[in-house]
Amino acid sequence: MNKILHLKTIPDLYKFLNLGYADHPLIAIVDFSKVIEHSTDEIRIKTDFYSIMFKNYCRNHIRYGRKTLDFQDGSLVCIPPNHAITIDNDIEVKEDMMGWGLFFHPDLIRTTSLNAKMKDYSFFSYEIAEALHLSEKEKQLLYECIVKIQSELKENIDDYSQTIIVSTIELLLNYCNRFYGRQFITRKATNRDVLDKVENVLKEHITTKSSIIGLPTVKFLADAVNLSPGYLGDLLKKETGLNAQEHIHLFIIEEAKNILLNSTQSVSEIAFQLGFEYPQYFSRLFKQKTGATPVQYRNLN
Repeated sequence: MNKILHLKTIPDLYKFLNLGYADHPLIAIVDFSKVIEHSTDEIRIKTDFYSIMFKNYCRNHIRYGRKTLDFQDGSLVCIPPNHAITIDNDIEVKEDMMGWGLFFHPDLIRTTSLNAKMKDYSFFSYEIAEALHLSEKEKQLLYECIVKIQSELKENIDDYSQTIIVSTIELLLNYCNRFYGRQFITRKATNRDVLDKVENVLKEHITTKSSIIGLPTVKFLADAVNLSPGYLGDLLKKETGLNAQEHIHLFIIEEAKNILLNSTQSVSEIAFQLGFEYPQYFSRLFKQKTGATPVQYRNLN
C-alpha cells in the first residue's frame, strides 16, 4: 500500500523537501532545480494548501488521479487543497532542469477579495493530463509574477506585504485563465473531436439508457470522453457558449421536441423515456427553456 503523507502547513512542505525553515508560514516559492525529489518508494501526498507547479522535467513522475503528468516540454499544473498526488520512484535526468512551485495556504487569502474569486479559477479542478502548456512568452510572464512574490518574501514584512503578495497571486491566476483560453483556441481540432464524442454519448444515452438509469450527468459525460468535469465544462463554454449542464439540457429539450411532434406519447411517457424521475420536473425544465409547457408546444406546432 502507498505511503500517505499529509502536508498540513507550508513548514511541513519545507521539511518534506529538506529546505530548512520557511520564510513565511502561509506561502512558499520553491526552485525545483535545487530540490532533490527522488523517492525510493511510491508515495501519496495530500496537502491543505494550493499548489501551482511549473517544470520542464520530473525526477519522479507525478500522478494526479489515474493519469501521469508529462513535464517534458514545460507544463503548469494547479492543484487545490485536499487533493492527492502520487510520486513514483522512476528517476528522470535532464541537463537543463528548471521549474518553480508556488504554494499558498487558504488562510493567506481568507480575508481578501481573492478568496471569493477562487471559484472562478476552474482550472484547479482539471486533471493532470489537462495541464497548461505554455509558450515562451507565457512562461516569462508567470515567472515575473513568481520573482515579484519571492522578492516581497525576502523583504521585511510590513503593512503592505500581504496586499502585494495576494494581488500578485491573483495576477498570476488571471494569466492562467487567459492562457487556458488560448489553449482551448489552439486545440480547435481536438475540441471538435470532443464535441462530436459528446453528441454521440448523449444520443446513445438518451436512446438506450435514459429510461433505465436516468438523466445524463456532467460527471457521466466527462467520464465518457475522458476529461474532468471542470475541463469539459470550460471547453464546451468556449466552443458553444454553453456549459456542460446547459449542453445536456439543450440536447434533452431538442429530443423532447422531436418526440412531442412525432408521436402521440403522453408527457409523462416522454419524461420517463428521457430519464426524468418525475414528469413535473420535465415540464418545468421544458417551459424554462422554451417558454411553453410540453402540451402547449405540441398544440402550437
